[in-house]
Amino acid sequence: MLQPTQVIELFMTSPDIKTFTAGATIFEEGATGEVMYGVIEGEVDLLVNGTVFETITAGDVFGEGALVQIPPTRASTAVAKTDCKLAAVNEAHFKFLVQETPLFALEVIRSLSTRLRAAKAAS
Repeated sequence: MLQPTQVIELFMTSPDIKTFTAGATIFEEGATGEVMYGVIEGEVDLLVNGTVFETITAGDVFGEGALVQIPPTRASTAVAKTDCKLAAVNEAHFKFLVQETPLFALEVIRSLSTRLRAAKAAS
């Protein structure tokens, strides 16, 4: 298993680093997505139907459905809870990260699994 600091180091290799101020919408539920995000600094709230479902922190990913779902429709709204720095990871960079660091794929799967379990427990 990778440590959060190792995952953040991987995110720093992204050619597309974005910053958001607290309260900024990163993407909206129902929108088409082309990238997933890795949190380098800060916190991001994920909302479903206007209710915070989860808070994502440094070293975690969100929006990964955009890389694996057809169509790539966002299942939640992502809002910067604090000022944050995010790595926008497109499909090509995701494949690079997985090829160079196979444990990265396990981290993404872990994140998805944790989110799915939380959703199931909440329903």
